[in-house]
Amino acid sequence: MVMKTTKKFYVYMLTNYTNKLLYVGMTSNLPKRIHQHKTKYYPGFTNKYNINKLVYYEEYSSSLDATKRERQLKGFVRRKKDALVNTNNLDWIELKIPFV
Repeated sequence: MVMKTTKKFYVYMLTNYTNKLLYVGMTSNLPKRIHQHKTKYYPGFTNKYNINKLVYYEEYSSSLDATKRERQLKGFVRRKKDALVNTNNLDWIELKIPFV
C-alpha cells in the first residue's frame, strides 16, 4: 500500500537583521526556500537587502488558498503586517522550522 502525503503550502514573512524591511512569499517547500534566501541563491530584493530572517509563516493545504493569502498579505500596510507578526512572535526572533 502506498501512502499518499498531502502537499503543503506556506506563506511566510522574512525581515532583515534590524527588522526594518519585510518580504512576503509563498512556497511548497519552506525549508528549501528559506535556505535559498539565506544563501542568496536568487538575485533580487531579499538578496540586495539581506532579508533572510523568518519571523512568520502560515500553512495551507491548497496552493490556491496560499496564493490568495500571499496576495492579501502583500496588500497589507506595514503596521498590519507588523501586528500579524506580533500575534505569535512579539520579539521578532528568527523562527526555527520544525520539520527541517
